[in-house]
Amino acid sequence: MTHSPKALGTSTLEVGRIGLGCMGMSEFYAGSRDEPTHIKTLHAAIDLGINHFDTADMYGAGHNEELLSKAFADRRDKVTVATKFGMRRGANGEWLGLSGRPEYVKEACDKSLRRLGVDTIDLYYQHRPDPKVPVEESIGAMKELVEAGKVRFIGVSEFSSEQIRAAHAVHPVTALQTEYSLWTRNVEREGILDLCRELGIAFVAYSPLGRGFLTGAIPNREALDESDWRRSNPRFSDEALTQNARFVELIRGVAAKKNATPAQVALAWVLAQGEDIFVIPGTRRVERLKENLGAWNVALTSSELSEIRSQLPKETVGARY
Repeated sequence: MTHSPKALGTSTLEVGRIGLGCMGMSEFYAGSRDEPTHIKTLHAAIDLGINHFDTADMYGAGHNEELLSKAFADRRDKVTVATKFGMRRGANGEWLGLSGRPEYVKEACDKSLRRLGVDTIDLYYQHRPDPKVPVEESIGAMKELVEAGKVRFIGVSEFSSEQIRAAHAVHPVTALQTEYSLWTRNVEREGILDLCRELGIAFVAYSPLGRGFLTGAIPNREALDESDWRRSNPRFSDEALTQNARFVELIRGVAAKKNATPAQVALAWVLAQGEDIFVIPGTRRVERLKENLGAWNVALTSSELSEIRSQLPKETVGARY
C-alpha cells in the first residue's frame, strides 16, 4: 500500500486513500469550535499529503463548510472537497428531517457553493436517502447540477444495494460513503462492497476507527465529555463498551506485534480490504493526522488478515445509531 493519489472510482478525481473527515471541527464533540487551531490542522493535513476532505451542510448547520472555505481560500488547487445534502437543519441548528426533493437538492447545492466559496463542488453526496422521495428523482436533480457545472461528480451515503443500482442507472455514481470498520462490517454481509466493485464505484469508509473506540481511548462512558453525542449512542452504553472491549483487545494484540498503534492497525485493516477503499478518519489534532498516516507502515499479510478475521467477535453489541 502507498499514499500516492488514486482515482476515485471511474472519476478524474485523484485523492489519497487516507483523507480527513471534518465533522468534529464543528459539532458533536467537546471543543468543536476552535477555529484557529482547526485551520492549522487543515493546513498541516495538506502539508502531510492529505488532499481529500469530507464535510456536509449539516455539520454545524453550515459552519463546517465555512471553516473549510476559510482554510482553503489560498490553496484550493491542492484539495478535493466532498460535501453532502439531505439532513435538514434550521436557523438555530434544530433538526428538520430528511429531504431529497429535487427543488431542495438544488437549493441546498447553491447554499453549499456559497459557504464553500467555490463555483463547483468536487464531489456531492446525498447524505441519506429520503424515504418519501424516489431515489431516481433525487439523483435526477443531482444530474442536472452536474450538467449545469455546479457539481463535478456525485456520490451517495448509506444507500442500500437496490438504491445504489437505482441511483447509478440515472447518473454514474462516483463514490458510496458508508460506515466500515473492524466493528461495522455489514457492507460485507449485505453485498454492498461487491456491488460497488461491480459498478466501478469507490467505497469511502467513514468512522473507520469506530468513532474513536477502536483506538482504545474510550474504556468507559466516563471518558466522554458530557456534551459528547456518543453518550447517547447505543454502542457507547456501559454494557456495550464492556462487551465490545474484545475488539480493542484483539487490535492491541496485533498492534504490539506490528510495533504500531491500535489506530494504525484499525486503519490498515480497512485499507487492506481493497485498493478501491478510501478512509476518512476524523481528527482535530496534527499528531493524530501523523499517527493515522502511519497506517501505511503497517503491512498486514494475508495470513495475518485471516487470523484477525477468525478472532473477530461475530457481533457488535449496540446499534450503530
